[in-house]
Amino acid sequence: MNIISARNVVYSYKTRGDSGNDGQPENDAALCGVNIDIKQGEHVAIIGHNGSGKSTLAKHFNALLIPSSGTVLVDGIDTRDGRMLWNVRQIAGMVFQNPDNQLVASVVEEDVAFGPENLGVPPEEIRKRVDEALKAVGMWEHAKKAPHLLSGGQKQRVAIAGIIAMRPKCIILDEPTAMLDPVGRQEVMKTVKKLNKEEGITVINITHFMDEAVASDRVFVMDHGKIVMHGTPREVFKNVEELKKLGLDVPQVTELAYLLKKEGYEIPVDVLSVEEMVELICRLR
Repeated sequence: MNIISARNVVYSYKTRGDSGNDGQPENDAALCGVNIDIKQGEHVAIIGHNGSGKSTLAKHFNALLIPSSGTVLVDGIDTRDGRMLWNVRQIAGMVFQNPDNQLVASVVEEDVAFGPENLGVPPEEIRKRVDEALKAVGMWEHAKKAPHLLSGGQKQRVAIAGIIAMRPKCIILDEPTAMLDPVGRQEVMKTVKKLNKEEGITVINITHFMDEAVASDRVFVMDHGKIVMHGTPREVFKNVEELKKLGLDVPQVTELAYLLKKEGYEIPVDVLSVEEMVELICRLR
């Protein structure tokens, strides 16, 4: 079953008229007829260079943006139906790039409780949800702390807990690790994988880190408002030259395989892990 379905989605940011639009067309299309289906329980990565439309598409998945034309269905609900807005956002929660912009309370557990409180959840149920959400992201021992005392990775995990407490079927992550150091990135992605595999929550990760994309079930590549490539990580990242033409990197080990192949070594170009590469090189000896 599809949790997200988009059909012929077009979106144009309305810019100012001739007086100050920096030379951009008045209705410059950020999305150009996008079609995508994401199944319940999948872990999907969407990649693309800056301005490719990936964040714009992500905001359509929980009705932060509404298509100029076309349709987006979230668990069967049409996002154009304003009466169902809160239903959509309960189903699909969104985590943004900067965790500081999402934390609204002075204590961690109060921040996680904010969403359920606004949904009118009874206090006893809120207490249960807050504890479960903090335990799910490994932050229960920090429940009484002030968010400003946490590291970047810990803050982002609290932001994710705040979404989990609303019991979504899907979490949309808009470059959640872009502002984090490597340790923080690892913390957040470990949490995301756990939620997907153990809780069955659908994960849509908008990212420019290729190692994060490798960990997904499917990868979608965007360019100029269109999906230009999709498939499993192995299927997508073997297209090294095509991805580089789009201004994208590939995982380092995949690029090494590509370079060795060019030098005449019998190594497949769809290598994704160091372990695979070690095994293949040992066979060449």
